[in-house]
Amino acid sequence: MALALPNGVGWALRVEPVGEVSTLLARLRAQARGAPVALGVDLPIGLPRAYVARHLGAGLAAPPFPGFPAFLRGLAEQPGFLSVCGTLDEVAPARPFYPMRGVRGMTRLSHAQALGLDSTAGLSRACDAATPHRPAGAPLFWTLGANQTGKAAIAAWRDLLLPALAGPQPPALWPFDGALRPLLAGGGTVLAETYPAEAMRQLGLRMNGSKRRHADRLALVPALRRSAAALFAKPDPALDRLMTQGFGPDAAGEDRMDCVLGLLCVLQVLAGGRPDTAPDDPWIRRWEGWVLGQAPA
Repeated sequence: MALALPNGVGWALRVEPVGEVSTLLARLRAQARGAPVALGVDLPIGLPRAYVARHLGAGLAAPPFPGFPAFLRGLAEQPGFLSVCGTLDEVAPARPFYPMRGVRGMTRLSHAQALGLDSTAGLSRACDAATPHRPAGAPLFWTLGANQTGKAAIAAWRDLLLPALAGPQPPALWPFDGALRPLLAGGGTVLAETYPAEAMRQLGLRMNGSKRRHADRLALVPALRRSAAALFAKPDPALDRLMTQGFGPDAAGEDRMDCVLGLLCVLQVLAGGRPDTAPDDPWIRRWEGWVLGQAPA
């Protein structure tokens, strides 16, 4: 994870391991010393509207859940929802995540049909769609391969969000609980979905190649430094060395760069450079969620 703490003239940046997930929010609050905490997370926070309309009740009333946060709290009584199906025969509205492993002939269309959806489009949220600036994001319930977000959602919902929402200081979830800056002005902790590929475009960065390749990460660093400087964000010596090394030659270099991109996205929204609200669509604001700073199509 990447962290930014105010230093009097801007932000001091560093990266470090997340550590024990169950204590993450408490540790961030302790570092904030009473100030609010804005946490950007690279994982889906929300459900596709087609799934909601089909399985949680027709229309936006969708009893018994008034929206995604209430649905998420309800998963404490449905632990099977977050288990990955090994075969299509196991896929059901109460167990939508699939597949556990690669199987010959499996497709996202067959996955959608097993959930009673007409097409693969029903697996995605509005914010997952491709834009003129980036490719489409992966659908929530898919859990196989490099281009998937399902396992991140499962781990974070189960180990971070569910315990936090049931705790004495539950965080607010953006955009379901309101706009980001007003939520932070009220104190407490706010979680918002970020997406590194989207953050890169929001920051005006363009990568030639792949962020999985060390040489391509290294080539992006000068522009990334300029983006940080424009936000008055200064890396600490350890992060500065990592950036000079293209975030390191090991496989974790991509993760280090991704979390810095997500952090700069949050800082840019806080500075007013990008919107801190989601589109004025009740499906998005109640069920699907949105990517922080993303402009509507």
